[in-house]
Amino acid sequence: MKQRLDTILQNGVNQGAAPGVTAIVVNREGIVYEGGFGERELGKGTAMTVDTVGKIFSMTKALTAAAAMQLVEKGLLELDAPAGIVCPKIGEARVLDGFDDNGEPVTRAPATAVTLRQLLTHTSGYSYHMWDEACTRWLEKTGSPSIASQLKAALLQPLMFDPGTQWRYGIGIDWAGQMVEAASGQSLGSYFDTHLTGPLGMSDTHFDYTDSMFARAASLHIRSPDGSLTPTPLEQKDQREFDEGGGGLKGTMRDYGKFIRMILNDGELSGTRVLESDTVAEMCSNQIGGLRVKPMRSCAPAITNDGEFFPGEPKSWGLSFQINETPGFTGRPVGTLMWAGLANSYYWIDRQNGIGGAYLSQILPFADKASSELFFEMESAVYETL
Repeated sequence: MKQRLDTILQNGVNQGAAPGVTAIVVNREGIVYEGGFGERELGKGTAMTVDTVGKIFSMTKALTAAAAMQLVEKGLLELDAPAGIVCPKIGEARVLDGFDDNGEPVTRAPATAVTLRQLLTHTSGYSYHMWDEACTRWLEKTGSPSIASQLKAALLQPLMFDPGTQWRYGIGIDWAGQMVEAASGQSLGSYFDTHLTGPLGMSDTHFDYTDSMFARAASLHIRSPDGSLTPTPLEQKDQREFDEGGGGLKGTMRDYGKFIRMILNDGELSGTRVLESDTVAEMCSNQIGGLRVKPMRSCAPAITNDGEFFPGEPKSWGLSFQINETPGFTGRPVGTLMWAGLANSYYWIDRQNGIGGAYLSQILPFADKASSELFFEMESAVYETL
């Protein structure tokens, strides 16, 4: 497997799929494969290695969901109670019903209250502006900040539909992170350090770069329409108002492999239990009934391309994971979990075969064809080797 994956990832970098990549494959017992290829910043010559740190963006969501579920186990949060009990601003959110003849937003009260389960499954009504024209128009009309601002006010957008009636990717898990803070009395980063990433030994996963992490950090790169890549300046400190449970973490793929192994081992890693096995089973099963994951159509081409993994195939959603409802072309079976980060990082978790992996490149826009295809080529090679 090492020879096969080394060749695939090195060739991908050579062919311009990414300036650099780092990847890991794990099973329940430990690391099956890890490797790094290319450069942390194009043209600088600093090698991408297995301990390279990157912005993992929405790969953060699974950790926030795990934290929320720890508090559900303790009785401090409830999956199906109105989320506004914990975070009153959620209870004040209204549904955007369109715009009047003057272009002013028209809103109404939601038919039902938003719940934590809906926040974790993207069925709450909250969406992301970059994949939602109505939300983008609302931001422009009201002058409200988007989630990219890292301002708390960005969380105060309206719902795009009645809770529980659709699946639409959005800021719900950022709100779940706020519920974790309210219920625990800690910042999300402190909660992770104490109850999740700390116990799992994920010492290189934080909302802020430590000095050690920053010294090993890869730069974000912008893919131009002609396929060329341009690095962007890397700053150690975010100018943010809150720890973004939906996408704020920086980390290594070696660390993320520990989280994957915990899920493969039903909530336990190396003798440390962070979730009950029944909780993990619930997180990894369809939580949206007959609804299905829909393609994400870009409204912000500088940030994201259109996005859908396993296009045309039915996908459901667990408590933060997309779930394949049919076997995937890579060899993954029904029930395999996955998701991704905005800068083209990806992971999958196959609990049936006890294997999973994670892949990091640092490229915008999201759903970069070359980088995502390299990830799926890597995954396919794992199954072929097995």
